[in-house]
Amino acid sequence: MNGPGRDPQVLEISANAGVVQARQLVRALAQECRLSLVEQTKLITAASELARNTLIYGGGGTMTAALVEERGRRGVRLVFADQGPGIPDTDLAMTDGWTSGSGMGLGLSGSKRLVDDFLLDTAPGQGTTVTITKWGR
Repeated sequence: MNGPGRDPQVLEISANAGVVQARQLVRALAQECRLSLVEQTKLITAASELARNTLIYGGGGTMTAALVEERGRRGVRLVFADQGPGIPDTDLAMTDGWTSGSGMGLGLSGSKRLVDDFLLDTAPGQGTTVTITKWGR
């Protein structure tokens, strides 16, 4: 995950302040990548949901953020990782309205709709990693 001219930035998400810091970092990278205001908002919303999931359901973790270039296009890639209990049924977890807690059940499925690339890697007892990318147009 190499960004043009800088190393990926790793942010600890262990309290609500980490969720706020994640949004701020993502906003700065989205602006640097010259995403439109609408695309910035989509990415920041997805990042906020995933950071909150990392904190609430994963017991905390990290967000690694970087500007990336692939095939002549530039984007923002975010990797959310935790060592929590994992997700036993990913199909169910990706269903709108399903929640294992008190949320609205739109975190994973909603985040997927807001970004261009979405990869979920999880297993019971193994934690969860979600990688998202938003490409500039």
